[in-house]
Amino acid sequence: MIQSWRKISSKPLGNYKVFSVHSDTKLSPQTGREHEFFIIDSVNWVNVIALTHDRQMVMIEQYRQGSNTVELEIPGGMIDSADLSPVTAGCRELLEETGYEGTGAQVIGQVFPNPAIMSNTCFTVVIEDCRLVRPVHFDATEDIATKLFPAEQAAGLVAEGKIRHSLVVAALFHYELWRKRGESGIV
Repeated sequence: MIQSWRKISSKPLGNYKVFSVHSDTKLSPQTGREHEFFIIDSVNWVNVIALTHDRQMVMIEQYRQGSNTVELEIPGGMIDSADLSPVTAGCRELLEETGYEGTGAQVIGQVFPNPAIMSNTCFTVVIEDCRLVRPVHFDATEDIATKLFPAEQAAGLVAEGKIRHSLVVAALFHYELWRKRGESGIV
């Protein structure tokens, strides 16, 4: 049976705007030897599946610095300390990035972005009956275009390589599971 590794020590290595890095020395339960691991700590994140009354999915295009590409994604971002929950954060991010808001927001899934080296969780929130309620105003580092796609086309956009962000793909999978539960009556 796989066991947890006991932490011997931990030391901070760097603190940056959106994450910090620390190293942990842990004891292998198999060999009894110590090993050093590097961990990226970040606040939790949220991704939003936003659906209009006619089942259009509210999506965004934005430039991503890490991949140096423009990506088709769903709204989302960091859960701020002022957010009461992932649902609160999802509603805030949707409004900030797209000007849309809706009803019935709920968490439908969560994943660890990269449990090998990261300590945070990414939640998927679905919001229904979304409607445009205000224009958006971006800060100096944001450049986002809102796009609407029929929700049933989401899997095809992944298959065609038009959606490549791994956490968006995971969120869309959670959406498919949620949708199928609703259609089958299983909650």
